[in-house]
Amino acid sequence: MVQTVLIIIATILISAAIFIPVGSIIRKKIAESKIQSAESEARRLIENVKIEAENLKKEELIKAKEEVLQIRNELDQEMKERRGDVQAQERRLIQKEENLEKRATMYDGKEKELERKFAENEQKREELEGLYNKELEELQRISGLTQEQAKQQLLSELDKEITQEKAAMIRDLEAKAKEDATKNAREIVSFAIQKCAADHTSETTVSVVSLPNDEMKGRIIGREGRNIKTLETLTGIDLIIDDTPEAVIISGFDPLRREVARIAIEKLIEDGRIHPAKIEEMVEKAKEEVATIIKEEGERAALETGVNNLHPDIIKLIGKLKYRTSYGQNVLNHSIEVSNLARIMAEELGINSKIARRAGLLHDIGKALDHDMEGTHVELGVEILKKYKENDTVINAVEAHHGDVEPLTLEAILVQAADAISASRPGARRETLESYIKRLEKLEEIADSFEGVEKSFAIQAGREVRLIVKPDKVSDSDMVVMAREVAKKVENEMEYPGQIKVNVIRESRVIDYAK
Repeated sequence: MVQTVLIIIATILISAAIFIPVGSIIRKKIAESKIQSAESEARRLIENVKIEAENLKKEELIKAKEEVLQIRNELDQEMKERRGDVQAQERRLIQKEENLEKRATMYDGKEKELERKFAENEQKREELEGLYNKELEELQRISGLTQEQAKQQLLSELDKEITQEKAAMIRDLEAKAKEDATKNAREIVSFAIQKCAADHTSETTVSVVSLPNDEMKGRIIGREGRNIKTLETLTGIDLIIDDTPEAVIISGFDPLRREVARIAIEKLIEDGRIHPAKIEEMVEKAKEEVATIIKEEGERAALETGVNNLHPDIIKLIGKLKYRTSYGQNVLNHSIEVSNLARIMAEELGINSKIARRAGLLHDIGKALDHDMEGTHVELGVEILKKYKENDTVINAVEAHHGDVEPLTLEAILVQAADAISASRPGARRETLESYIKRLEKLEEIADSFEGVEKSFAIQAGREVRLIVKPDKVSDSDMVVMAREVAKKVENEMEYPGQIKVNVIRESRVIDYAK
């Protein structure tokens, strides 16, 4: 059994030894055959690819040749077209050159002709100059005047003619302007005055306080005059206690201080206790009351005139005008009236009525400060309005309402007119005798300063000046010019409300006697 197994094993080993080399040889042969077949397939594929590549190359070459041929044909066509354009341009240039040559030839001929004519004209000019000089010498011989003398005589005659024409022109223009403007101006002004008729009260420098009895005078004076001295010291006014029954007179140039004193005295009389401490207390209360009244009056004026957006300090200054007068006219009432007049005239003319009434209300704002600060009321008013950033148009109207600067707007001119209307209305203002006489003398002095004036008269309270001229020195034409020059000099050198009429009178008299 063991031997059998050994024989089987030996057989298997012998078979393995035989078949392993045989198998490897067989596998090698198979692999070599596959490699050969793959190589032959690869050679076949390579040949096919070469054939296809060659075919593609031929096709691309054919296409490229066709494209080159087409591009060459297009270029040939374009070259033909451009060559045609160039030839056309060459023909046009040749034609232009020919035309230019023709023109140059023509201009050469004209230039020669002009030179010839210029030479002829120069010769004629010399001939004319010779004739002119001969004629001039002949004229000088005939007239007996030199050229300069004749020139002066001609200018003198022309000056006389121009003066006459100027006078006639001034008359015509004035007549036309008056004809066109007087009617409308009168209607507008009269309409404004009718709508804004205001009463005028003449303010004085004294106030009267009524007393319940004459005993109160002694109490106001006090022991050794201490009460009256305290009152005068605290208020800055003078108390006049005389024989006037049941009345005390308060005298002072500052209406504000007079009002404080009046209210304080009335409060003291009402209280009954009059001594220095009580006087001081009542004066302070009176000042507070006056400050309240000032604010209320300023607000009332702004409300009455329809002026809005005013700074509180400006409202107080407007209210302070209640206690300020100008030639006896209350400045607050005057400002309200000017505001309303300017507004009405602006509405009639179709311009900005808001600016006009605002400027009218503020035009005398400086008078609230001119007693306390240096400068005219116009300068102070402009300074205050600039400080509170007021409208430039309003500032110009305020600055120009007395002619200190030129008015730049129609509203400023209306404020000037409204101020003159309110101030010059009969009874609106009063003047001191001294200033009135000085104004009349100044008016006559200006009139007498003109040459040819024989005598001048200021009449109608200075509203008119009449000039009697010498008829042998002033002609009718000169009268017109003189009236205008006198009016301008009066405007430049004098200050006056309203307007002044300049009336020039020329009279020629011939006297003879029958014997």
